[in-house]
Amino acid sequence: MEHTSRALVLALALCLAVLITPGAAHDQPPRSESPPSFPIDLEKCWSSLFNVHGCVLELFQSVFSGKFGHVGTACCKAFSTIDANCWPHMFPLNPFFPPLLKDNCANLVPNLP
Repeated sequence: MEHTSRALVLALALCLAVLITPGAAHDQPPRSESPPSFPIDLEKCWSSLFNVHGCVLELFQSVFSGKFGHVGTACCKAFSTIDANCWPHMFPLNPFFPPLLKDNCANLVPNLP
């Protein structure tokens, strides 16, 4: 039971660490200088991963270990549904992770989009 609660706390801490970028609120340019753009809805980006039991934990284990053996078929399918525009916002500290995972998932689950 203690191991499960530690894993849950670790997963939550990692989620917060990835989702929160330091100083982001203070680094925004004045409204008149920034080009019009559509904000990324991080909740929508992460939603498909949170809907697959254990997927977020599998991804964080892969991010920090550099090994993709933790990512299962269901998680790969969920990851393949994420818009590529979400990836830089979901994994700001490791921009190479999404393309590497996509390649690994293509080997694991053929015919992914």
